[in-house]
Amino acid sequence: MAKKLNIVESGENVEKALSATELFLQKNKKSITLSLGALASIVLLFVAIQMLYRAPRKEEALAQLYPAEEAFNSGNFQVALEGDGNNLGFAQIIKEYPTTSPHSIYLYAGASHLQLGNYQEAIDILKKYKSKEPVLQARALAGIGDAYVALSDYKSALSYFHKAASFSQNDYVAGYLMKAAIVHEELKEYKSALALYKKIKEKYSKTVEGADIDKYIARAEMLLK
Repeated sequence: MAKKLNIVESGENVEKALSATELFLQKNKKSITLSLGALASIVLLFVAIQMLYRAPRKEEALAQLYPAEEAFNSGNFQVALEGDGNNLGFAQIIKEYPTTSPHSIYLYAGASHLQLGNYQEAIDILKKYKSKEPVLQARALAGIGDAYVALSDYKSALSYFHKAASFSQNDYVAGYLMKAAIVHEELKEYKSALALYKKIKEKYSKTVEGADIDKYIARAEMLLK
């Protein structure tokens, strides 16, 4: 009898639990429906923002980017960065369209600052550039290194030149290694400089840097004596 009673009691408990759940749903049906409706509204609002706001803003940002790119390509870096009164420059586009501008704008803006001698600004902007394209990302890293050289922060410059050289494997690496080697020489780290020159000779002999690398090797060897 005891077992039977336990079974019955268990069944009753399940029914009570189910009944309690049903009661909860009945009592709170309105608020639950409102909550689900609110969630749906949030999702729809997000989609609307994407379709009605972000997409057009992205198109606007792209449209503004073309004149700035043309100025950049023609070597007019001030106009490229600050605009000409009729068209926005890279700096203004970043400010006006902070979330919808193409990420390449940070590379353009950083390079413009670098050309204009605004080295700290170049560093700050180029550090924001992130790309899955190894060639462009390496160039951004090397640009940061160039800016640090101009600020006489050679240790930081070395760090970024080495990062650029290790980011991808192509002939551009020779240039980054050359920059790093020259900085090593500036720091009187001739052994490190020599190792990089020899690496260029071994792996990148057919590049522009590789064509004249023997004289750099000879210089570093002489400095080591």
